Amino acid sequence: MRTFYGGGSDAGVFRAVVGGVEVVTSVATRPGWLDLRRSLVAGDGLELSVGSLFEVGQLGKVAAEWAARRLADAAASGGRLTDSPLYRLVEVSVASGVVEGRVEVASFVDYALTMDVLEREVTAGELGLRRALLPDLASVFDVGGRLCVGGVPALCAIARPGGDYVVLVQERSQQVVNVAGRLAVIPKGFHGPLNDVRADVRLVATVLRELEEELFGRGELDSTIGGVRAAAPMHPDRLSAPMRWLMEAPERLRVECTGFGLNLVSGNYEFAGLAVVEDEQFWEEFGGSIEANWESAGLMLYSTRDADSIKALIADDRWSNEGLFALLLGVRRLREIGGDRVELPAVEWAVG
Repeated sequence: MRTFYGGGSDAGVFRAVVGGVEVVTSVATRPGWLDLRRSLVAGDGLELSVGSLFEVGQLGKVAAEWAARRLADAAASGGRLTDSPLYRLVEVSVASGVVEGRVEVASFVDYALTMDVLEREVTAGELGLRRALLPDLASVFDVGGRLCVGGVPALCAIARPGGDYVVLVQERSQQVVNVAGRLAVIPKGFHGPLNDVRADVRLVATVLRELEEELFGRGELDSTIGGVRAAAPMHPDRLSAPMRWLMEAPERLRVECTGFGLNLVSGNYEFAGLAVVEDEQFWEEFGGSIEANWESAGLMLYSTRDADSIKALIADDRWSNEGLFALLLGVRRLREIGGDRVELPAVEWAVG
């Protein structure tokens, strides 16, 4: 991707040096988009722009062929391909740690049959669809001129009585339609509404919802199984016991945005996040209740006082690009705020 797109004067791919080893992602970013330390609980600057549903238009021959392959692959693998609403980013500004922008509502199927196919095309050694949909770096950064959906991959760290945080990492199931079989942070979810299109624009709403669905057993929040029937699915009366406990005191859960970038592989926007449970009592009461849902083939735990294992984890070549982006920025932020609970490797990032 670096060869195909090149770089700009103030933009490039996110890379980092950890323990003397360089790791490179395909996330295009700018220095001012990193180390944001933005509390998502306090709010962000994204707003809903109400308009007509974005349409991808008539597909060309190459795009139509890849869309047909995508549908056939989903049917053969048993993958869940449901036309859920997503937020499409149409404008974004990141400056001095403040995120502002506008989103509109788009269709997941439109994304799944176009932009999401770009990674499969690269794997097949072809670039015809990319030249049509995302031909140059200018088109990558022109979020309003294309179908640009995305998510909030968040590194989750939970304080434990032993004096550390436990970091959760997932291996994605083969049933998911996005980065199947790859390593990812958890929670990982598309930024989109359940049934309140304006309130759900908040990035923290996606993080909390995905924690409930992916780790705390709230399967009814899974948009791939159809519409949500509850009028207020995140109402306090409906929360899981772990989430209700976290929400009872604001100091128990820290949720931050650590960085922003655009994935050169898919064109997706990525708001890297960090979710930290600060009270070690949570692990004593609810650690045994944490269980990944069907989207994960496995759940792995790492101690923030085990620097060697964290370095090996970062160097693992199975990472999804957005997952590695969130992991690196999350580890970097945990070193700043974790105190005696962390003995993490230094993460020195660069853009270029």
